[in-house]
Amino acid sequence: MGRRWADGRGTLVVRGGRGGAEVRVPLEIAASYRARTRGLLGRDSVDGAMLLTPAGSVHTFRMRMSVDVAYLDRRLAVVAVRTMRPGRLGLPRLRSRHVLEAAAGAMAGWGLRAGAEVVVLPTDG
Repeated sequence: MGRRWADGRGTLVVRGGRGGAEVRVPLEIAASYRARTRGLLGRDSVDGAMLLTPAGSVHTFRMRMSVDVAYLDRRLAVVAVRTMRPGRLGLPRLRSRHVLEAAAGAMAGWGLRAGAEVVVLPTDG
């Protein structure tokens, strides 16, 4: 499918979320090497979610908070969802092409789980 995004903002749409409804979440897109490397490091919170693309795994070294991590395949289907405490190294997931990060517990609230599909709507500008 060859999706390419630029660093910036957008909206994450979780299809079939809580109660079968669509859930829309503010999204930060980290597509450049520099933005992916920085990620959520040094932050105390995140508004919505962060998409790291391309990415197959993440770590939480030097992070200040626990995060939910969702591994997405090339069609943006969720391969796995994990909660990671600071100081952990996430294992790479087979078929993972993108990674979503959010505050711990947020993804369960959105109904995001393995097998769910998401849509990324970048903000033009």
